[in-house]
Amino acid sequence: MKNIIAENQGLVRAIIKKLTGSYSEDIEQEVYIKTWRNKDSYKEEGKFAKWIGVLTANVCRDYFKSSQQQMEAKQVAGDEVLQNIRVGGNQEEVIDRKRRQKIILKAIDELPKKMREVIILFEFEDMSCEQIAKKTGVPEGTVKSRLFNARKVLSEKLNFLRGE
Repeated sequence: MKNIIAENQGLVRAIIKKLTGSYSEDIEQEVYIKTWRNKDSYKEEGKFAKWIGVLTANVCRDYFKSSQQQMEAKQVAGDEVLQNIRVGGNQEEVIDRKRRQKIILKAIDELPKKMREVIILFEFEDMSCEQIAKKTGVPEGTVKSRLFNARKVLSEKLNFLRGE
């Protein structure tokens, strides 16, 4: 297990930081625990680094769904509102922006897996279509098609936000 940690620690930490916005030792520990528990399910068909990368992304997703993270997010949101009030910001604008962000993220989360993966890699991880094609193992044209379709679905779902 020490070798697995030593060889993949940089990758795991980078994924955690990319997906959560900051490094979290708790998430990293959870990744290694799940790696140890599930190492027998790893099939040597692909690279181990890709397998542990997917596992890390799943642990990060679970973290966002956890009640602990939701409580922390509420506290941070509350602190931001208080800070904006203190500096003369408009509290309603801040709350509205947060609400819109939640609606958009929920719509992205409801996309089919293949479209969701492409839109997240393109929009949030700033990857090019070529990089996404290499990472996912699908042709670049397929990536572009999925990106187009994801944007179309999101546009239809979120059309009501334009009128607000």
